[in-house]
Formats: sequence, structure tokens, C-alpha cells
Amino acid sequence: MNGTTFLHFIGGRFVGSASDRLFEKRSPVDGSLIGMIAEGGQVEVDAAVRAGTEAMSGPWRRMTLAQRTDMLHAVAREIDRRFEDFLDAEVNDTGKPRSVASHVDIPRGAANFRIFADAVKNVPTEFFEMRTPEGVPAFNYSLRVPKGVIAVICPWNLPLLLMTWKVAPALACGNAVIVKPSEETPASATLLGEVMQSVGIPPGVFNVVHGLGEGSAGELLTRHPGVAAITFTGETATGAAIMKAASAGIRPVSLELGGKNPGIVFADCDFDAAVAGIARAAFLNTGQICLGTERVYVERPIFDQFVAALKQKAQSLKPGHPSDKSTGIGPLISLKHREKVLHYYSRAVTDRANLVCGGGIPSMPQTLSGGAWIEPTLWTGLPETSAVVREEIFGPCCHLCPFDSEEEAVRLANDTPYGLAATVWTRDVGRSFRMGSAINAGIVWINSWFLRDLRTPFGGSKQSGIGREGGVHSLEFYTELRNVCVST
Repeated sequence: MNGTTFLHFIGGRFVGSASDRLFEKRSPVDGSLIGMIAEGGQVEVDAAVRAGTEAMSGPWRRMTLAQRTDMLHAVAREIDRRFEDFLDAEVNDTGKPRSVASHVDIPRGAANFRIFADAVKNVPTEFFEMRTPEGVPAFNYSLRVPKGVIAVICPWNLPLLLMTWKVAPALACGNAVIVKPSEETPASATLLGEVMQSVGIPPGVFNVVHGLGEGSAGELLTRHPGVAAITFTGETATGAAIMKAASAGIRPVSLELGGKNPGIVFADCDFDAAVAGIARAAFLNTGQICLGTERVYVERPIFDQFVAALKQKAQSLKPGHPSDKSTGIGPLISLKHREKVLHYYSRAVTDRANLVCGGGIPSMPQTLSGGAWIEPTLWTGLPETSAVVREEIFGPCCHLCPFDSEEEAVRLANDTPYGLAATVWTRDVGRSFRMGSAINAGIVWINSWFLRDLRTPFGGSKQSGIGREGGVHSLEFYTELRNVCVST
């Protein structure tokens, strides 16, 4: 980073934009100006693709697997060494409490490099022996080869975590990457460029181009013919546009998109654990998690008790400065995003929801009044057809509805165009297996939420995405399988 200006990182160097265009990054905590961001255009995208392409035929391509994975472990160690720098970058950009970012975002960012560096060394390929028509032995073996230059388009809610979730396996497989961070969160990607420099990652292997989406760096990158594959995490509408752009050249995409995730609570659950789990699923990161729970279905015998207990949890979350250890919830990412969330808060009133708690903007000290603060909010009484129940809000809120049978719970959970995640709370082991099989989602947590083993497949169904990443599944996306047939 260069002072308060976030520059591109292309070909191993930090550079500005040829157009000299800049745009603001403001703090979600108090609205103050954090810095200016260079807006990338065609010149920067072309340069990044060229740098990545050259890296693919240079020292990076000639490295052994052991040398490459050793470098990724060095990246992880450098993230650990600069832990406080990354923590400051993440907190300044997102406004999330330091206690959250220090336990989730930064450790996981380093862990991603370690996990995939080890994974790529332990994935087998195939070998088959056969005979030619002449009876001569022949052998077939498979190779995993890198795809090329990968466009990595990142969201703003978990900037370092979700960026490295894609960058680490892409580099482990020998690709070059071009990261387009969200315009809301430029800092951690820029800082990772410094890390790549310091550990000796060859120029052009890791590139960062800042900018906006439509008509800017994001769209230009997805349309560039030199990009071999595109991986994206974000909203469904943007994913559809990226998929359309990728059709030119028949380029593969990995899309992790929106969700309207259900939480199902049965009367036989561990009540306190279920309340704590649903509260975390609804309010962690101010509800700005694609895996978050915005629809909660509670078995009728405990419905009123559960609503009262969740209300108590919501009202106990104290908004405040990220550095304050007593802060229980941070701001939304921006005032613009708050407008969107408040629109749904108003829509709930229009649809005659029963407001359990929240529904507005909290009163904050003068020093924080310019931030994107919002109240954790609970509703009951809405029909399943309400936009508040059907559409992803991405804020600290959820609607609660009673159910009377396991079959009804499954029907309600699956009545959505999305299929990303679900969480189920029950002590009945047989029911756990039935629910895991019946709910149409990429991941179903039983008696837990956001418990991630990075070796397992991750992704969504229906409008929640295409493809799976994690463990060997990431390696399958970031490589091409080549069969070599040798006749003796």
C-alpha cells in the first residue's frame, strides 16, 4: 500500500492507473475517508493478463511441486508474521469487531495456503495398463496441469478469507491469478501483494487490479480472452452476468452465489445450544455472511419460548467501535448497503410483520454517528410469499415461523430458489440423517453452524451457484486432467 492510495499490483510492482482515475474508500464505522483506490481499466487488465501469461511460461512453470508448495507455506508464515497489519486492514475496511476478525478472518487466510499446499501434494491421479491391438503393452497415466490465468473476483464480507480460499488452491496447482477485490475492501488484497513480493513469488503469478464491476475492471476481466477460468463469490445477478461473459471462449466458472438459508429447530433440541447457534447464524458479521440464516422454522411446542430467547440474544448485542472488547456487533459495510437492508425492514412493516425487536438504526455516539449502523431485527407472522422471506437481505435479521411436522419443515426449507446452506437442531440421530438427505442445499449443518473442514466440498445448488471448491474439489477446478498414453 502506498500511503492512503490503494494501487494495483501487476507483474510484481505496485502501479497506478493509466487513466489516473481514483475513487473513495470510506469507513463503515464513522464514514471517514480511509483512502483513495486506483480504478483499473482496459490498460491494467491487459497488463495483468500479460503478466500472468508470461509468469506461466517462466520460473513459476518450471518450479517443482515441492518448491511451489514451500513458497505457499512461506506466504502463510508471512501472513502470520504480519498478523496485526492484516487485522488492521480487515477491520478498517469492514468495520467488523477485532475480536471476530482476529479469530476467523486472519487465521483462516493463512490456513488456506497451508491446507492447499499440502492437499496438492497428496492427490493421486490414475494409471492403467492395457494392450494394443498388436498385443504390445501400453500405459495410460493422468497429469494435473494448471489451467492458466485465473480471474478471482472477491466479495467484501470476508475479504481475506474468501480471497485466499481461491488464490491458495489456484497457486498450489501452478496457475497465475488476477484478483479483483470488492471496491469496498481493497486493503487485504493489496497487502497480500506485499507478502508475495517479500517471499519471492515470481512477478506476474499474483496480480491485483482494483476497480468497480460493470463497465470497469470486473467486467473487463471476465470478458478478457486471456483469462482461462473465472471464480466468483457474490450475488446471484452478478454471477449470471459473469457466466454469460464466460460463455465467450467456453471458459469454466466456479460460482458461489446468494442464499436464503433456513434454520430448523425441533422441540427435542438442546434448547440453549440451538438459541446460541441460530443467534450466531443470524447476527455474526452483522448478518453479512452468505451462509447466514435468515429463515428460522421452529417446532410449535417451543416456538414462543424460542422467539423470546432469541430476542434476548439480539438485544444483548452491543454495537460499538471495532477495538472495543465489549462490541457485540459492527456496522454494515456501507451506507449504500444499509439503504438496501432498511428497505427490507420497511417492507416487513408493509407486509404486516410482527416486529419482535429492532427494525431501525441504533442511537450511536456522535463520533460513530456517520457509520452504517443497524439494529439486529427479528420478525414473525409473515407469509412465505413475502419478499422479506423470499429474498436475500444480507443483514442482521431473520423471520421466525412455527411448524408442526418434519415433512412440513423440509417443505418450508426447500421452498426457495436458493440452495446454499441449512442448519438443523435436533437430538434425534435418525432425524439428523433424514434431514441431511432431504434438504436441498450444498451444506447442511446438524447441531452446528459455520463449522468448516476445508477438505470437504463447498458450494450451492439452484441459484446459489455452480461447482464445488474445497480439498480435492478445488484442485479439480484449478487444473485440467490430461491423459498420456504410452505404447511400448
